[in-house]
Amino acid sequence: MAVSDARIVERGFQRYEGPRSGVVGAIRSVAWQSARATLGLGRPARSKIFPVIAVVIAYVPAIVFVGISVLIPGDIVDPEEVADYASYYGFITLAIFLFAALVAPEMLVTDRRNGMLALYLSTPLHRGTYLAAKAIAVAGTLALVTIGPPLLVLAGYTFDGSGPDGVDAWLLVLVRIVLSGVAISAALMAVSMAASSVTDRKAFAAIGIILLVFASSAFAGALVDGADASVYWRMLDVSSMPFELVFRIFGQEGNFPDLATWAVIAANLAWTAAGVAVVAWRYLRLVIAR
Repeated sequence: MAVSDARIVERGFQRYEGPRSGVVGAIRSVAWQSARATLGLGRPARSKIFPVIAVVIAYVPAIVFVGISVLIPGDIVDPEEVADYASYYGFITLAIFLFAALVAPEMLVTDRRNGMLALYLSTPLHRGTYLAAKAIAVAGTLALVTIGPPLLVLAGYTFDGSGPDGVDAWLLVLVRIVLSGVAISAALMAVSMAASSVTDRKAFAAIGIILLVFASSAFAGALVDGADASVYWRMLDVSSMPFELVFRIFGQEGNFPDLATWAVIAANLAWTAAGVAVVAWRYLRLVIAR
């Protein structure tokens, strides 16, 4: 039998001497790594295909509108008559929904299936701070398609000289774009995380998100347009209320002028709160083996 030359030279443990960022740092790290993984950064090329496609679809109309603004003189075609900032979302609604159906399942379902959730909860993070990190990651990732494209339009119009007149007007449009993106991201973040919390299959979660979006629209439309019910039943339409709020933020009537602005705001808050409640209920009841 051969004798090994391996020897144990020293035994013991070394204390960690690096920076300690605490719970805040842990939340920041989980949010950042979750966003990176969802976008396929640091992963094989096949992991980047669907995120890249969804993001590209969201930015294509912005590139087209900026191109029209640059190539066609403003006295012939007013860029904002082609697409203003509020109506821009109508061109990328499907891309936003598809992106939302991709992001949340990847961030939540994957952790439960591969055991990472138990590992995360063995750190200073608890269920609430873990979900807060994931919510930040989902909303931040959605901002790529809810805030980025209108900002590109604003930058293009400004560069061409057809943007808002004056610093105050420019800043007002900027604030409205950010508020609009945050409103859309918050509602879709809550709904998509809720759907992702009740199943351990990413495909089922993605399908559930899409079905909820289109089923709520069909149901609300059937009540209001088909059964002549009150226009306030539109509040059940999660596919329209975030974008209707965008019109109100920009001071426009929107697609449902008979619906009061307070009802649009209340609908978005209700959908967001309902999604958060489902996620909290699901994770409080979840048995996690460590």
